[in-house]
Amino acid sequence: MSEGQQRESWKRANYALDAVNFFLADVRDGLGPYLAIYLLTEQHWDESRIGVVMSVAGIAGIVAQTPAGALVDATRAKRLVMVGAALTVTAASLLLPIFPSFWPVAISQGIAHGAGAIFSPAIAAVSLGIVGHRAFTGRIGRNETLNHAGNAVAASIAGTAAYAFGPQVVFYLLGAMSMASLASVWAIPERAIDHDLARGLHDMEQGHQNVGRGEPSGLTILLTCRPLLIFAVCVTLFHLSNAAMLPLVGQKLALQDKNIGTSLMSACIIAAQIVMMPMAMLVGAKADHWGHKRFFLAALLILPLRGVLYTLSDNEAWLVGVQLLDGVGAGIYGAIFPIIVADLMRNTGRFNIAQGAIITAQSIGAALSTTLAGLVVVTAGYSAAFVTLGAVAAVGVLVCALALPETRHSASRSGQTAPAASAAE
Repeated sequence: MSEGQQRESWKRANYALDAVNFFLADVRDGLGPYLAIYLLTEQHWDESRIGVVMSVAGIAGIVAQTPAGALVDATRAKRLVMVGAALTVTAASLLLPIFPSFWPVAISQGIAHGAGAIFSPAIAAVSLGIVGHRAFTGRIGRNETLNHAGNAVAASIAGTAAYAFGPQVVFYLLGAMSMASLASVWAIPERAIDHDLARGLHDMEQGHQNVGRGEPSGLTILLTCRPLLIFAVCVTLFHLSNAAMLPLVGQKLALQDKNIGTSLMSACIIAAQIVMMPMAMLVGAKADHWGHKRFFLAALLILPLRGVLYTLSDNEAWLVGVQLLDGVGAGIYGAIFPIIVADLMRNTGRFNIAQGAIITAQSIGAALSTTLAGLVVVTAGYSAAFVTLGAVAAVGVLVCALALPETRHSASRSGQTAPAASAAE
């Protein structure tokens, strides 16, 4: 392939990645926070039952996370895997109105969560395989910006349509976005993806390809890399605090006015997504200069503040306004997460299974979050639940500040790759 053809393939791959991140935004999480509103207002489930079924589904997803990362590391059919996952998530979610009882809902959402485990490692892997380590931070910032833009657009459509036609409209929107995402995935040129680089093996630095790509490190790297284990603890606490906050806000809004509950939830999502876009851009532009740990710590610090502010008022405008802070924290977290994992797993060939393992920890926190919040709401009310979730995040702040080292490699700026052994120090 000529240099001109390579450049054209690279440009096409980046544009296709843009479209993938935009359209998959509404597919990768399935029904997301709309599930709680649908079950509460349309199926008349109580908060505790909703929390249990969401946790059951989350646990099913947890089982799939690490194998999903291993699959992405091993396969060269990454596009096909992503297409299959998108179809599975969509089909499982569209079956929910047909079979709305407890176990069918739990099983269908478990399948959706399991298939959705593919997306995060696959998108990060394809991105790394196309642009390499030196451009990875900027590419991830671009990915997350477009992902949030897609979420904002989808939430705007869902909110407007749900107000006119009812909460069921989110199912049709999910199907439409799924079809668009499939076309975008297939638009990525297969030859543009370096599959060795995509799993975190040697990069091309300063225009010179390393001759010996080496073999992947043993799987024990996941247990012997101390910074990776500390990061896993911090991520678990982040999601144990964060995952239930938006569904709780949605439930409070829906209980105040059933007819506009879904539309108000959309307003919360849109508000957060609008803020997430500049946050993701900021991470992509400045993380390599300001430090990766600093950005992650900032994301953690937002959560205790949100937990307190949600308790101060039940006013609809206030709740939507506080949700803007979710945009700051989640916008930073979504962009910095794969960057820190890539830092720690550089040259090990275990980038994607490490992503899967950390997302497993993340999913454990998220699954327990909804159960914890549901139980606290039933026994002590919504304010107590928000304070409890904020306290969990405060513990994560301490762990991150005191134990997690700065993960940024000076090599990313000097053009030298870091030795694989450094990740395990």
